[in-house]
Amino acid sequence: MSRNGVKQRILILGGSGFIGNALYRELHPFFDVHATYCRQQGNFSENRIFHNFCTEKDSLFLLLTSLRPTVIISASKSISERYVEAHRQIAEYILLNPTSSLLFISSFEVFDAKWQLPSYESDIPLSQSASGKMKITVEKLLMEQIPQQTAILRLPMVLGINSPIIFHLRQCIRHQATFEVYPNVAITATTIRKVCQQIHYIINKSLRGIYHLASTDMIAHEDLFREITAKMGDNMPIFKSVFSSNDISYNAILPSRETMPKHYQITVSEVIEESSLNEEIVSIK
Repeated sequence: MSRNGVKQRILILGGSGFIGNALYRELHPFFDVHATYCRQQGNFSENRIFHNFCTEKDSLFLLLTSLRPTVIISASKSISERYVEAHRQIAEYILLNPTSSLLFISSFEVFDAKWQLPSYESDIPLSQSASGKMKITVEKLLMEQIPQQTAILRLPMVLGINSPIIFHLRQCIRHQATFEVYPNVAITATTIRKVCQQIHYIINKSLRGIYHLASTDMIAHEDLFREITAKMGDNMPIFKSVFSSNDISYNAILPSRETMPKHYQITVSEVIEESSLNEEIVSIK
């Protein structure tokens, strides 16, 4: 948490987003944490540790040399060409400051063109989506230029009671609206709480390399949301089953190494349990 008695300074890119803001709340009691936001949201403009930065128009290198973070967490959702340039600037900064490091939050999308089997850390990415291709480009850039200072953290679907997809599910239940599910797609998942714990651990241990921060087992997309809904109560949305093919396809990343202690791992059943909790109960806890 500190070097020579001084708190490490962390910069979270995309600190106003779902994942970035959760990481800020997890880390700020222990580190000197700064974060970025792009559009005006809440009181960020009045907050001295939230800095206005838009990938499409601003120079990240100027912000980095001003703040001089020892750990950079890239949680931005941008997929523009400037997104790649921003990570080139991060690499340039780290080459000039070799004691600094980068945690790049990537995604299962880097494997979305490989559907025959689940994917592991050692598998070669192959994507057909714009987002997946952009993340592959950044992964390659980082592993070529600053491999000893980089941790690539690939995430599956991230759930939890406050996650956007669970909020959408609750709205569909409330209004008896349609919620799309995919019966023939096997996936992994996790919760935002577990992701924050794992990333906190990775920072404390100065881990490097590629990590799949996903459940250790898989489930069909439709089964996942039907089980979450059943645990929420008696009401149901209108589930619309979508079939892309008659065969089972895998949109799943799995961790192949036990680098995380047991209590930092998660199973699908734990994801279901946590995602189906009542919001009021969680706020009381």
